[in-house]
Amino acid sequence: MTLFWITAGVLALCVTLLLALGLRAPRLGTVEPAAAYDLRVYRDQLREIDKDLARGVVDEADAERIRAEVSRRILTADANLQADQITLDATRGAAKLVAAAIALVLIGGSFGLYLQLGAPGYGDLALADRIEMADTARTERPSQATAEASLPPHQMPSDASPDYVALVAQLRETVAARPDDLQGNILLAQNEANMGNFAAAARAQSQVLRIKGADAGPADFLDYADMLVLAAGGYVSPEAETALRRTLSFDQANGAARYYMGLMMAQTGRPDTAFRMWDALLREGPESAPWIPPILTQIEEMAFRAGVTYQIPQIGAGRGPNAADIEAAGDMSPAERMEMIQSMVGGLSERLATEGGTVDEWAQLIGALGVLGRTGQARAVYENAIEVFADDTRALDHLLRAGQRAQVAE
Repeated sequence: MTLFWITAGVLALCVTLLLALGLRAPRLGTVEPAAAYDLRVYRDQLREIDKDLARGVVDEADAERIRAEVSRRILTADANLQADQITLDATRGAAKLVAAAIALVLIGGSFGLYLQLGAPGYGDLALADRIEMADTARTERPSQATAEASLPPHQMPSDASPDYVALVAQLRETVAARPDDLQGNILLAQNEANMGNFAAAARAQSQVLRIKGADAGPADFLDYADMLVLAAGGYVSPEAETALRRTLSFDQANGAARYYMGLMMAQTGRPDTAFRMWDALLREGPESAPWIPPILTQIEEMAFRAGVTYQIPQIGAGRGPNAADIEAAGDMSPAERMEMIQSMVGGLSERLATEGGTVDEWAQLIGALGVLGRTGQARAVYENAIEVFADDTRALDHLLRAGQRAQVAE
């Protein structure tokens, strides 16, 4: 860290010195003032008058007249020379003041900006170290109970109807007396959420999951995760993450679950992963999906944090063939199936070649080419994707599985 400060200080000082040299006034004598030249000429003329008088070229009266005129010019030239010297000295002083101001702004401002935006006291971190720190932050982040306890208690909405509030209170009592009532817990979770009491809604939804057991589906787990996140003020707790992973175990393409997983990555130091997940959701669309507006408000900041120069794509324009598309194609006639898959593959292949994309899109393209039997092209895309994501071990694992399914990787 000391080396950083020394290096930064030396660089700032060098830049300041270069700017100060550019402002330095020329030294006296480097460029002779016009008044100095005139003064030298007039003095030579004064000596020549005495010589002309001694040779008899001019008489005493003319010599005196000429001497008086030259003397007057000498006085004028000397006054002009003194004025030039004062101006030069003033210019030198101004240059020094400007140089001092530049030094103060450049050096002081640079260090002040770093103290505000940087992280004094922290050394440089390698990518592997930052990933490890993010994994630790995710593992050790606060629980759902801790997050809820840090928020103010729930306040009943001011516009809530007294009759409605009374009905919900009665529903709470009924469910408390009949804890295994599935429909009662479902209604309680929905109504608590309607009143903004998301912590109570999450507790009711957890009972729904308990009662359903193995019959609980992706919508049940997603509702539970959604209520947990809202109860924690937008924070994705470990409990919410577990519910989201259960949702994705049923449906890997679930947009709401993927949005929340991206939010969790953003909150735990992995803006790069969050950016890739949200960018993929934007490209898949549709524009009416409820997760699109929150992504649009955050993804540019996430791209900046990930170090990506980003322009928001056309929503839904980059959707490639997913598992559901390919499965649906199995019920079509061979000609229809081939036309649908080739159309989606062509658009996705062109975009990945020109703009790049997420690892999921590369994997989709490899799988689709394998389905079409275009093994040579699938292998070329797989090798290209391996180069693109050479520094991302998780992406490489994903690509390897896609390549194995397409029979282009071992």
